Amino acid sequence: MDCDMMTSDKPHAVCIPVPLLSHVMAMLNVAKLLHQRGFFITFVITDYVHKRIIKSRGPNSLDGILNFQFKTIADGIMAQGTDIEAPQDMAAICIAISNNFIAPFRSLLSQLNHEATPPVSCIVSDGGLSSFTIKAAMEFNIPIAHLWSVSPCSFLGFMHFGDLVKRGVIPFKDESYLSNGYLNTTIDWIPGMKSIRLKDLPSFIRTSNPNDIFLKYFIEQTKWTRKASAIILNTFDALDHEVLDALSSMLPPIYTIGPHHLLSRQIKDQSEEAIATNYWEDNHECITWLDSKEPNSVIYVNFGSITIMTFNQITEFAWGLANSKQPFLWIIRPDLVNSDSLILSHDFLEETKGIGMIASWCAQEEVLKHPSIKGFLTHNGWNSTLESICGGVPMISWPYFADQPTTCLYCCEKWGIALEIDNDVKRDGVESCIKELMEGKKGEDMKAKVMELKRKAEESCRHGGSSYFNLNKLITDVLLSKCYGEVK
Repeated sequence: MDCDMMTSDKPHAVCIPVPLLSHVMAMLNVAKLLHQRGFFITFVITDYVHKRIIKSRGPNSLDGILNFQFKTIADGIMAQGTDIEAPQDMAAICIAISNNFIAPFRSLLSQLNHEATPPVSCIVSDGGLSSFTIKAAMEFNIPIAHLWSVSPCSFLGFMHFGDLVKRGVIPFKDESYLSNGYLNTTIDWIPGMKSIRLKDLPSFIRTSNPNDIFLKYFIEQTKWTRKASAIILNTFDALDHEVLDALSSMLPPIYTIGPHHLLSRQIKDQSEEAIATNYWEDNHECITWLDSKEPNSVIYVNFGSITIMTFNQITEFAWGLANSKQPFLWIIRPDLVNSDSLILSHDFLEETKGIGMIASWCAQEEVLKHPSIKGFLTHNGWNSTLESICGGVPMISWPYFADQPTTCLYCCEKWGIALEIDNDVKRDGVESCIKELMEGKKGEDMKAKVMELKRKAEESCRHGGSSYFNLNKLITDVLLSKCYGEVK
């Protein structure tokens, strides 16, 4: 497609996330922001995501609105009879992205350029899809921005996976390195991460297999993301200058346009409220229940859309909550526990009757803004962490995997807004952390610090704020550039 052929006065952005709920939601916020600013949006989802959203939100949930359409491509892993409500196989997703996505995505781009829509003028891709979306952008000669929806600190860790391999730090010599203290080894050569321990880096380094799927996958994706026209990070400049400076020294121009959901609140088009994605139906009774509680009295518990617990882990969390005697709202997904046993005992349900509420899913952003919420027991996924910061809610962190250990480290030690629960969760530890957050001096200190970060986040998203400015700059400097070569 030649540059001078692109004469439409409405730019057309193709947005494609990794087919995981948190990534889809992050990309959707960016797509809405671009739509608000005059872009025609094609939002690309996979067969799996399509089926999950339709099942949760109904047959018309992906109809789109004026100048905003959804398109579906084959993912290569949705076999006949697949149980779409089963936990997603992360390794299978990585393999499918590497092997199956480029052909249908390339075909879709070609198809869009022959439909009665503006020609495709740019791509906004998830950073986890870098290897094939860069190739497509080059082929169609259009600019591409990569949205990395993880925390900047964990992204910096991912960017050094290749260096860790070259230096012989990973993969581990054998499985004993997971428990012999090696994970406490300090790394002092990563700029922007002073003396970080191996255990605090994204968990995909924890392997003794040189051909580990996740390790190879992220080394490949971070290699390709260096070729993007721009990098988008869901953060705000005031949160961590040191990490952002380190990333800026090794990557294309970085645009911090977060928190996305704060910027999205400025959207005036009410029709965009119809554009939503979810894998489970929200339980709106959660808000009604919270309305009945005193201000700053409830601990909210949600471990995200991917975390899988053992029966023993959920039991320890349950009795830690019960023994704390604090009101709680606990989100327990249908696929949270890898056990066919009764998830919560009759004794626990009797002990907490009238104190706690359990639901399968909820509108988390709305919950975290509710005045009755005082603390958030979380896995420290980046979307959840930012929503907690923007709600002014301190956290108790139990990181599960991937980027979460790094985010947990920064929340607990760098920003002072969270307490960490040991991976080997015990009810006494859960009870102690909840009481400290809800009633202790540390909880008061964390509350003050998170409220200050909330203020800075809101300031960044106001007209003239850093994130507001960076969004406009991303559009004018990158996404409206007509040829890929012009923004390299």
